[in-house]
Amino acid sequence: MDLAVKVRRYDPEAKEPIPYWSEYKVEVDEYTTVLDTLINIREDIDGTLSLRCSCRSAICGSCSMRVNGHAQLACKTRVSEIAPDGGSVTIEPMGNMEVIKDLVVDMTPFWDKVKAVDPWLQPEGPEPEGEYLAPNEDMLHLAGVMGCILCGACVSDCTVLEVDSNFLGPAALAKAYRFVADPRDSQEKPRLDSLRQYSGIWDCTRCMECVQVCPKGVAPMDRIMVMRDLAMNAGFDKEIGARHTDAFVELVSHSGRLDELKLPVKTVGMFNIRAMQSFAPVGLRALVRGKMPPIFHKMLPNVENVRRIFRKLEPKK
Repeated sequence: MDLAVKVRRYDPEAKEPIPYWSEYKVEVDEYTTVLDTLINIREDIDGTLSLRCSCRSAICGSCSMRVNGHAQLACKTRVSEIAPDGGSVTIEPMGNMEVIKDLVVDMTPFWDKVKAVDPWLQPEGPEPEGEYLAPNEDMLHLAGVMGCILCGACVSDCTVLEVDSNFLGPAALAKAYRFVADPRDSQEKPRLDSLRQYSGIWDCTRCMECVQVCPKGVAPMDRIMVMRDLAMNAGFDKEIGARHTDAFVELVSHSGRLDELKLPVKTVGMFNIRAMQSFAPVGLRALVRGKMPPIFHKMLPNVENVRRIFRKLEPKK
């Protein structure tokens, strides 16, 4: 079938190096991947097109790019899956990273964030004489996160990184979980102490983009949520993020729905004047747009059913 491929280009050596689009007409079949298509374009139509690829088997992660707006592995994505009747496909470099040329991005910040979480085991005591064998049942829950191929797809589509480049990002935090939860590591509390700080676990907005685009099912957001629980259980429950979580649970378990006026008050404290003042612009915008929550909060009908769920989920003491 005929396919129109629209590629976002960038040439740093051009007289005016600004992004632009190139469109190519190619013929593909049922089994042609996006990577096959790009390689055909580079070899037969436009030799100036730059991209990264290596294994072509969804193992190395080097061909991650945005296809029709979302990060994917080009070698794993068949054109017939995203354009079953032909038409067009839009391909761009990964987001949240500086473009070097065309579809090639600078991965240096990505690797720096991974290194920042100390991605190695730190066991306690002297070096063992032989291999440290952990019980199989203690390692099964790590099988998913250890499947990460560090392709950067989750980082590309992370909505937090779009507004705050200091955020560690889903890939680094998933890697951190791999060691926090490893029974052979002795630094769980110090790791959680570091990860609870600004740019860490509490900065994730739970948009689920990283879960949706991960080609290996690592589900970074789920790992971040687990580390939040671990941090609170370890005694790190005074941060705004932790207080926000406790306040959210308290309000919903009481009335069955969230009281959005009380949530910020319970999160930062009524007498934290500076923090309360910071919410004023948000409140004004909500008021102007008719989205201000009601002053008199009402309970959900049959709220006892909701409370029963919360009681059932409460950890046994």
